[in-house]
Amino acid sequence: MTHRQPDPAPGAEPERGFVIAVLAQGRDPEDELAELRELARTAGVEPAGQLTQFRELPDRRTYLGKGKLEELKQAFGDAKADVLLVDDELEPPQQRRLEDELEARVVDRTQLILDIFAQHTRSAEGKLQVELAQLEYNLPRMRGLWQHLERLGGGVGTRGPGESQLETDRRLARRRVALLRRRLRELSRQRETRRGERRRTQTPTIALAGYTNVGKSTLLNALTNSDVSVDDRLFETLDPTTRGFEQDGRRYLVTDTVGFIRRLPHQLVEGFAATLEETLVADLVLHVADASAPEERLDEMTAAVGAVLAEIGAAELPTELVLNKIDEVDELGRARLSNRFPGALQISARTGEGLDALQARIAERFADRYELVELLVPYEEGGKLAELYALGPPIEERVDRADGVFLRARLPQRELRRFAPFLVAEARTAARTSRRG
Repeated sequence: MTHRQPDPAPGAEPERGFVIAVLAQGRDPEDELAELRELARTAGVEPAGQLTQFRELPDRRTYLGKGKLEELKQAFGDAKADVLLVDDELEPPQQRRLEDELEARVVDRTQLILDIFAQHTRSAEGKLQVELAQLEYNLPRMRGLWQHLERLGGGVGTRGPGESQLETDRRLARRRVALLRRRLRELSRQRETRRGERRRTQTPTIALAGYTNVGKSTLLNALTNSDVSVDDRLFETLDPTTRGFEQDGRRYLVTDTVGFIRRLPHQLVEGFAATLEETLVADLVLHVADASAPEERLDEMTAAVGAVLAEIGAAELPTELVLNKIDEVDELGRARLSNRFPGALQISARTGEGLDALQARIAERFADRYELVELLVPYEEGGKLAELYALGPPIEERVDRADGVFLRARLPQRELRRFAPFLVAEARTAARTSRRG
């Protein structure tokens, strides 16, 4: 039930897309449409022209006003465009009217982003999420697909083969939606089990959140010595990727999630809830922003990320703002960023600048989660030793002695009680003092 044009063959000419938008007075068309043009290129469509209209609200029937619609028809033909790209989510009647007027395909902002997601997602779960989002987007638009058959019926949209086929398709689509939701719930439960293991070992989890294409994947690679794809295009990372790194003998897990965007379609926020919840359950969110962006653009991007975090219920999580791409900013620009975002770390994931400070900041956030202890586990208590290793704490020293195994380890604080009988006297006193403090 998902409809997407196949990718062009190698060497084939890309589709030509004509871009339009209705903007409020005072908005800059170039700035407003820059993102849509970049989305188009990511989807394999080359922008071939653009047209904007300044009015308070789009026309309810035709999106553009009558005069502007005539201007669009002329400009669309002159540009020899294949598809019309609209920087809004169109109502089904608006989309049908524009298609009738232009005799061409019309793709709105939501449909364009869904197409990009369909092209880029790789995991089985990501594909289910994209299909669910596409089905929910297409359901209210199905009537237009069968409009030509409805005209064969004897009633006004109530009889004939068109109505019969339309209802059949809707029923099949709703069944598919229900099936996809069940599968995604099952996958969500599996992820919750894995997260339970992380919580049991008290391994800190850090989620990278940020606008699409700000360098989150590059930062993940730099922190964890990984090789996640870092192509310079929007929505390069759609499937959550988790990697680990160690700092001062402690292990941390870092998850890179889908990039956010201004006006992220609600179908995607809902459909990708399973992916976005990796952010929701993190111990710390690193909000990665593009330090090299113009001031107004940087404010818009950080606001968009904040809005999505609030929508998924993650706004109250501990957050650190990280200004990436600082290698592209001069000294004056860096000083301005320091004044605008006091306390934010300035880093370059590409060159490594500031990464030591970032890792130190992360370690500082979780300094009180582990406690350095000394344990003496008798040989006959081998089971307890196995339990200790199963927790995964950093073992800094192990000595096999005549009376047992001596260990110096960083133990999760909530496990101190379980291993209290094996704490050496000095460490037991220190642990009691630490808990009282």
